[in-house]
Amino acid sequence: MDRRTFVTAAGVAGIAGLAGCSGGPSGGSTDTETEADSDDGGMETTAAETTESGPAADIGMVYASGGLGDGSFNDQAQSGAQRAEEELGISFDEAQPEGTSEFGTFQQQFAESSDPDYDLVCCIGFLQVDALTDNAESYPDQDFMIVDETVDASNVASYTFKEHEGSYLAGLMASLLTTREFSAGAGSTVSDSTNVGFVGGIETDLIQRFQAGFEAGVSAGNDDVDVSTSYTGSFTDPAAGREAAAAMYNSGADIVYHAAGNTGTGVFGAAQEAGRFAIGVDRDQSVTRPSYADVILGSMTKRVDTAVYDAVEATVDGEFPGGEAVSLGLAEDGVNLVYGDSLGSEIPDEVADQVATAREDIVAGDISVPMSPQ
Repeated sequence: MDRRTFVTAAGVAGIAGLAGCSGGPSGGSTDTETEADSDDGGMETTAAETTESGPAADIGMVYASGGLGDGSFNDQAQSGAQRAEEELGISFDEAQPEGTSEFGTFQQQFAESSDPDYDLVCCIGFLQVDALTDNAESYPDQDFMIVDETVDASNVASYTFKEHEGSYLAGLMASLLTTREFSAGAGSTVSDSTNVGFVGGIETDLIQRFQAGFEAGVSAGNDDVDVSTSYTGSFTDPAAGREAAAAMYNSGADIVYHAAGNTGTGVFGAAQEAGRFAIGVDRDQSVTRPSYADVILGSMTKRVDTAVYDAVEATVDGEFPGGEAVSLGLAEDGVNLVYGDSLGSEIPDEVADQVATAREDIVAGDISVPMSPQ
């Protein structure tokens, strides 16, 4: 069977959600359609131009809950696979689970496939850890990689990030801006308010690293600035994000930072409605969510694409780092604070300078950023 026949046959067999890169999912849903929805139902091969011997490697991608079109985490992972497709000549297929219960199933389907025989299965997101821990043992000859968690198995490469470091810079920027009169785009600060907010998705150790770094950065900027915190319990509920952020803005918050996946889209909407500001996550969301660019001060980027690309490249080179755990922070360019596409030029130089200095101090080890809320 060729690639498209495999995907179609899988769908007939009830394997919902497995589709080619260029198309949308045959199962699952996202808030926005991907740009390459096609006339054949969205099930296209992802193969780049390859030699007669086939692609350099066959890669399976199991995305985090929320699927593609989130403008952050999953889209970032996909961009890493697309870069590998273009530069390395690999081919990749995607699965977009509708819930956590499907993670194990999709991992197994990729591992059991013989045509193609997947060289690597990428598991995107910490919620896949339990399923992968079991499947890594059940399929010892299959190589896997996971993002945002660690699995202690010789056939798994684990990639984590120092989210607290990048979040520190976001908190410092927010603190320095909320204590001054500042207007840009569709937002402005309230001169008598020293209050910012954090909206998280599911309250886990991982998301608390974002919170901890943000709070530490806020405190470093000004001890008198308060941080309001809310967890929505979901990465896929923009309405909940809007409600949580609106409550913060109504209570005087000037700036809200989110680490909530597609739930964070609601934070941006609330910022526009309140005439305040927001900070995005994972990707430059002033670019991936351009309709909100007039309120997005910046984004704490997290190079999930780098993790995916590095794992694929190692697989192609025959150097897959099975059993290893890699942690990417500011020093490795794994995380960073990037200023908004529309508002970045409006950030006062003295604020940007203090943020840049803090970045250097963290890399040098002169600032130690906490990993859990104090």
